[in-house]
Amino acid sequence: MSQFAAIFFSHWYIMFPIAACSAIGIAIVVERIFALKAASSVDKDQLLNFIQSYCMQGQIQKAISAVSQSKGPLSNIVRAGLLCVVNGKSPEEVQTAMDAVALREIPKLGRRIDLLSALANVAVLLGLLGTVSGMIAAFSAVAKLPPAEKAQVLASSIAEALNATGFGLLVSILLFACWGGLNSWSQQVIDDVHEASVSTLNFILANKAKIFKGP
Repeated sequence: MSQFAAIFFSHWYIMFPIAACSAIGIAIVVERIFALKAASSVDKDQLLNFIQSYCMQGQIQKAISAVSQSKGPLSNIVRAGLLCVVNGKSPEEVQTAMDAVALREIPKLGRRIDLLSALANVAVLLGLLGTVSGMIAAFSAVAKLPPAEKAQVLASSIAEALNATGFGLLVSILLFACWGGLNSWSQQVIDDVHEASVSTLNFILANKAKIFKGP
């Protein structure tokens, strides 16, 4: 550990930016985990059952209250459709309202995830830059040394320079792994939101005679 710390500070101009990429990536991962966990905490099947039950009984206000108790993109989209029903809007207006909210809410689920991929690439490139600059410095130093010392100094200098690439690759691998996991998770949440939104809309349209209270 002490040896790595010595190498880290001796190549601080490369190591610190790589560490910064790691810190920013960790912050994004933590923030996205909380956001996606909150978005996926709603039991869509249970929520839809409540909505359908209340709507078939003509108690749309209770359905809206049930939806309002939970926060997230699914709840906001469904609530927008139910509010249109309460206001006596046509099925087309209900669909338009739900689509408008979906266009605003769904992109939030994948926000900043692609930055992890960019940070991973930057970390690798910084590591390569550190290795190249370190090797240039090593060869420049070796050129001024006696022949007997060249091999030892060159091997030591190259080993230190390669640590920049190793650190950059380590950070990059971790960030790419997090990017893949969060990207898959967010897509699953988005699919669930789309499925539940379409199910709610189809239910409203199929039972508009019982649900809609037109002007």
